[in-house]
Amino acid sequence: MQDLTSTQMQIVERLVQVGFRPMAIPPYERVLCMRKGDCIALLGPAPNGGLQLLVPPTFLIDGNLSVKLKRGNREVFVWKQSELEATPERVCELHAFRQELEAIVCEL
Repeated sequence: MQDLTSTQMQIVERLVQVGFRPMAIPPYERVLCMRKGDCIALLGPAPNGGLQLLVPPTFLIDGNLSVKLKRGNREVFVWKQSELEATPERVCELHAFRQELEAIVCEL
């Protein structure tokens, strides 16, 4: 990602204070990837000078972003041939991750 503004740095510092960690994922070097547990979000510059979500948060599978798909009567997070069942616990974890992230990103 390009150089961060002071507002963006404040947001990153607050995220790190509550357990989020920056992560580099090729080919997403131009955005800020923030991870907590197995959840990840891609952040980019917001019009107000802060940061914003670029895509909905998801789970990491083998260090890569997954996509949530419906397979028959079940939902899964997928990356290439790897799958992670979208259990109610995982869906709740992802929801809590997004809420915590957005609360900090939207705060400033």
